[in-house]
Amino acid sequence: MAKAKTAYVCNQCGAEHTRWQGQCAACGAWDTLGEFIIEPARAASSAPKRAGYAGQVDAPRITPLAEVAQGFEARSLTGIGELDRVLGGGMVHGSVVLVGGDPGIGKSTLLLQMLGTLGARLQGLYVTGEESLAQIAGRASRLGLALEPLKGLAETCVERILEHAQAARPQLVIVDSVQTLWSEQLAAAPGSVSQVRESTARLVRFAKGTGTSVFLVGHVTKEGGIAGPRVLEHMVDAVLYFEGDAGSRFRVLRAFKNRFGAVNELGVFAMGERGLREVPNPSAIFLGAHNGPTPGSAVMVTREGTRPLLVEVQALVDASPLANPRRVALGLDGPRMAMLLAVLHRHGGSAVYDQDVFINVVGGIRVQETAVDLPVLLAVHSSLRDKALPMKTVAFGEVGLSGELRPVPNGEERLREAATHGFERAIVPRANAPKKAHHGSMEIIPVERLDQALTAAF
Repeated sequence: MAKAKTAYVCNQCGAEHTRWQGQCAACGAWDTLGEFIIEPARAASSAPKRAGYAGQVDAPRITPLAEVAQGFEARSLTGIGELDRVLGGGMVHGSVVLVGGDPGIGKSTLLLQMLGTLGARLQGLYVTGEESLAQIAGRASRLGLALEPLKGLAETCVERILEHAQAARPQLVIVDSVQTLWSEQLAAAPGSVSQVRESTARLVRFAKGTGTSVFLVGHVTKEGGIAGPRVLEHMVDAVLYFEGDAGSRFRVLRAFKNRFGAVNELGVFAMGERGLREVPNPSAIFLGAHNGPTPGSAVMVTREGTRPLLVEVQALVDASPLANPRRVALGLDGPRMAMLLAVLHRHGGSAVYDQDVFINVVGGIRVQETAVDLPVLLAVHSSLRDKALPMKTVAFGEVGLSGELRPVPNGEERLREAATHGFERAIVPRANAPKKAHHGSMEIIPVERLDQALTAAF
């Protein structure tokens, strides 16, 4: 048998190198090369059949897509509405889902609650590589879950895990965490690039061959990405991230990749003594509780996945004692904020080049769409002039470099959501103004330029 070779793989781009070096020659990242064991290639068999977890199957053949039977994916509801929403309508049979997030944010708690909610309706197996079964049972008791239908396995060898799964035939397998797994076929240490890639590949083959749904818990790096090779996120069907501030009890579960549903779909949870609890009306927690008009505050309607959300954007503008004033954005893109402040100076007549500007999105949510442009500038202008926007006013719209307001998708749905929560005025791009007034008593103010929006708002 040929001797196994060693390569060094970049965990950012997946490029292979023959020797270790400080910088990846492909992507330029530093200190990202990890040891990877290359297995000797096996000779191809002349038999027209290949072995699989579901038995002997015919070898693959070229098939016209018109002859392929099309159907809906078989799904099972997890019993947690917010999780079902993020997954695209439930758990798809045979899918592999990767759940990431900061330590202690609630990844294991949510998956254990899902296993307890399914109970005897769907047989599941919780595989732990970091905690003992006594710790898992204690957590389930604190969460108020029935212990009888729950099954656990404390194992880190992927071959042993698949043997137990083959014998028990569960419909759901939860692995906590993928960085603790190792394969007998490789000599590298658990958590290395080669072990994580090979262990995940075997679990993916098992899921596709048996129709078992697999959930993987992934550690994150200090930059916020999932630890291990970047190819790990390409191997799975869905990647979910837990977001939230350390001091807040609210948690946001976002889908960054989903082959069976909408990307950027959002689920909101509140952490309590009995675990994670669904928040059915997240707009209520993202809106600040003000007794009256407050300078520096503006409300927008953002769209996350298929859900419109009302979010409060706050701005604080203050004279800076520094030669280079500070620009701090929480929940927004920093470079885009700097660009918007320049547009406000040029086309809105408000100069903040000698002011510190702090912008925050209430609730710890991160807004990634351009509809936040107009609310940000309204909040900055309000704080600079110390003049509050009228109560029950909502705004959204993209602002161009020449001061024009561009439309954003799903304007009708955003206005309908604002009207449902009792807002009376909406400042929107003219292209987003509805042709027919069917939003109750809401006054819709269409504008074409930033200076018109500032005049209408104040």
